[in-house]
Amino acid sequence: MVELLKPAEAHLEELTAIDKVSSSLPWSKNLFSKDFNNPAAHYLVAVESGKVLGFAGFWLLQDEMNVVNIAVLPEERRKGLGEKLLKGILDLGVSLGADFATLEVRAGNIPAQALYGKFGFHMIAMRKKYYADNGEDAVVMIKNQLKQ
Repeated sequence: MVELLKPAEAHLEELTAIDKVSSSLPWSKNLFSKDFNNPAAHYLVAVESGKVLGFAGFWLLQDEMNVVNIAVLPEERRKGLGEKLLKGILDLGVSLGADFATLEVRAGNIPAQALYGKFGFHMIAMRKKYYADNGEDAVVMIKNQLKQ
């Protein structure tokens, strides 16, 4: 059974490895460690039998939660884990006082956009040439009225 937990320093290696296979601009272990010590940053890890399968994080800025990262091991995708992580951080954000959520997602990442749409996010803007690795545009999405 998959549990959503707050991450510990012991999870850093697994988070870094998951991000490396999930992102063309992966975060370093040091960057994750710094974010864990940022009072505005909040993360959840999906753990089963002691193994981290995925993670999600956001920054809480006043009443806005900005989703910064969601990643799942490739072999664990399409099993509802991304949905579970997104719901988990949205619930956590609400419990911490968030009224709305924002995020950026690659224009070509249609599966992620579909996941966010399923949770009530909609596009509000495009950031041209946002991603440094290939100049891809970012779709800016928002979910209003988190507290329903």
